[in-house]
Amino acid sequence: MQLVFETLLEQLSLSVDEVDFHNALSSAAGAFDIPAFAYLSLVSDRVTKPRLISNYHSGWTSHYLRHQYEKIDPVIEWARCSECPFQWGPGFGHAGISTRQQQLFDEAAEFGICCGLTIPLVDRRGGVAAMTFAADRLDPTFLRVAEQYEQALEIMAMCFHIGVRRKLSGGLAVDGVSLTPREYECLQWTAKGKSAWEIGCILGIKERTAAFHLDNARKKLGVRTKNQAVTLLVSSRSSIF
Repeated sequence: MQLVFETLLEQLSLSVDEVDFHNALSSAAGAFDIPAFAYLSLVSDRVTKPRLISNYHSGWTSHYLRHQYEKIDPVIEWARCSECPFQWGPGFGHAGISTRQQQLFDEAAEFGICCGLTIPLVDRRGGVAAMTFAADRLDPTFLRVAEQYEQALEIMAMCFHIGVRRKLSGGLAVDGVSLTPREYECLQWTAKGKSAWEIGCILGIKERTAAFHLDNARKKLGVRTKNQAVTLLVSSRSSIF
């Protein structure tokens, strides 16, 4: 167990793109004899496309995203309102699912995705992500692993989520949160010890405008002070492990 975690953390620290993250998780899941996994991240702005890192059949993942199934997937709906890992399979939410949702389950089963353990990953900024470890049938071995190692799998999922959020956000992002160019610029100058007045002089804007952008950045990052926002900026620039 310890070797699995050490290897995963090392691979995550070296990962620079989705392929690297995919390979890191594939190796860790394989150590638990888990055949399939899917990490899905949704941003609350309704503009950013979902991020899906998975070893599911590519035909299914492309079909899932093309039909925007993340908007109706009962498993994702449950993950949005739950903080605890949960198992699902045939009959999951049967009484309350729509015809289209049942169609989603039927189509997933055709690609060998019939049951799983899903771990909700909700952060303080309103975004939601979920890690699912899945199997093609209610296999006793898979169910035993899901129950026995649920806590370990939850920690793996969180480490993976943090790594993806910090390394693959791209653009002007801090700790996975997108900032406007001006918000990011003002925060950078704050990290260098400049006051709002000095930032205003440097950027050619009014002091209150600089303070306004800094306050917006602070609110987006979900922290109470500028110093806490700067701490997130600095940590986002460095390795997570």
